[in-house]
Amino acid sequence: MPTITRDRTDEETIITAIRKTLTATAVVGAVLAGSAACGTVEQISAGQKLDQAFGKLGKEKTISFELDLDTDAQSLKALDALSNPEPGEEIPDEVADLLSDAKISVTAQSKKPIEESGEKDLVGMAMKVRAHGGDIVEYRVIGDYTYIRSDAELLGKAMGTPVPSAEDLPPEASGLKKALDGEWVKINTKEMAETTAEPGTEPEPEPTLDARTQKQLLDALRKTVAREVDFETADGEDGAERITATAPFRTLIGELLDEMRPLAKKLPPGMELPTDGDLKEIPDGEVTADFTLKNGELSEVHVDLAELAENAEVKKLGLVVRMTEGQTLTAPAGATELDIEEMLGGVGAAMMGAEGFSEEDFGEEVVLPEEDFPADAA
Repeated sequence: MPTITRDRTDEETIITAIRKTLTATAVVGAVLAGSAACGTVEQISAGQKLDQAFGKLGKEKTISFELDLDTDAQSLKALDALSNPEPGEEIPDEVADLLSDAKISVTAQSKKPIEESGEKDLVGMAMKVRAHGGDIVEYRVIGDYTYIRSDAELLGKAMGTPVPSAEDLPPEASGLKKALDGEWVKINTKEMAETTAEPGTEPEPEPTLDARTQKQLLDALRKTVAREVDFETADGEDGAERITATAPFRTLIGELLDEMRPLAKKLPPGMELPTDGDLKEIPDGEVTADFTLKNGELSEVHVDLAELAENAEVKKLGLVVRMTEGQTLTAPAGATELDIEEMLGGVGAAMMGAEGFSEEDFGEEVVLPEEDFPADAA
């Protein structure tokens, strides 16, 4: 079923891009803001101001920001080509257009200040993806439930693949029909993880770091930044102050890894450090991050990554993080709870209907070759 495989590839492309965007944000915030012991008066002042700005942010219990890829579809396709994708696995035009236009709003709410919070302290999280003039998808994780709503028609246009309509679902899938109609639905988060886990296995917890190791990693970041990052200050618009941090990327990461290697045994599974061989694949172009401060508080970060592509066709590649006013998260009223088995069955039926297939088309004895499915299709 080629179209279903393509749909999954498109979905994974977006999920991977979002994950990399969030990771880049965390790296930028931690690496380029943690310095105090730089070499000149200007360096000291700029480093301290950034340190204080991030310190204020860390004392908040709710943090909200917007992520925006400062790029265009042509640059994304050129960047994708550098990875030498297999024929048919290139980033689709629709996905490149979506990512270049998308803005991702994120809110995290904790019982403790953000800088002191672990996963168990988070009481809510929300994310909304907006593109092509509308909200494509929004979800909130509050308590035991994940709440979701989406614009199925807009999502289908953005992906270049029609999303199954409510008419494609069996009559008993009333909850999914509401989801396709853009209404709020909710899923029991724990039950969903248990249902989708492999039989006989427990869902694996997310990797976490203990407080002592986190502090040691932060100290390693500060030492590296003090040695490798150059700071400059300038006046911005409307009384804002702009601080520019610049560093050679491979050198910065290499020095940071050297500081982190003594802590490698304390890192949880899945957080293994890159080898020296891996570092050779990292470009050593300079990365520049512009921080905008208003009244001593961080309001925006812009990171220019185009030089890392080392390709003239990647003309525009940046990441923008805009701090927004913290929102108190609430569970949407009137959300319809989805039965997990019904949801999984309904999606399968909808996909079959959307592709024009039925169970009778395959017969009972048909066995599809294993290579027709991606390795992670489960």
